[in-house]
Amino acid sequence: MYKLNELSDNPGATKKRKRVGRGPGSGTGKMGGRGIKGQKSRSGVAINGYEGGQMPLYQRLPKRGFNKPNRKSYAVVNLGLIQKFIDEKKLDAKKPVDAAALIASGLVRRELDGIRVLAKGDITAKVDLHVAGASKSAVEAVEKAGGSVTLPAKAEAAEA
Repeated sequence: MYKLNELSDNPGATKKRKRVGRGPGSGTGKMGGRGIKGQKSRSGVAINGYEGGQMPLYQRLPKRGFNKPNRKSYAVVNLGLIQKFIDEKKLDAKKPVDAAALIASGLVRRELDGIRVLAKGDITAKVDLHVAGASKSAVEAVEKAGGSVTLPAKAEAAEA
């Protein structure tokens, strides 16, 4: 029978925090491990990237590249995983496998801007995939197994 006053943590599970500036006997007394004087011994110091007045490296180097603000992010699924989920009866190969089925099975957490299928792994089941994108080798592998891959029709630019 346990008593509340006899409960204790496992040995080594907790560690005492370092209390600085508590006298010479503590080992971290007087300056508290900060050395003598200077900017870094004071409180409120934030000098990441500061080079003592010299132009910092990140400002000396030229700017490069571009981050597209409206880029698409796809959830990636490999053929080997689809086959594994079919074998484990988490996906039904007889029904069309679309984004909703992949999310329901737990293979994909969220759809993002669509689901892309890549050809890593082997697929033997005859499966009808309805996804946003697929690599050429993935499409070939699914069709070789007797299945099909349906991709959305590309939106053609309207010429005016």
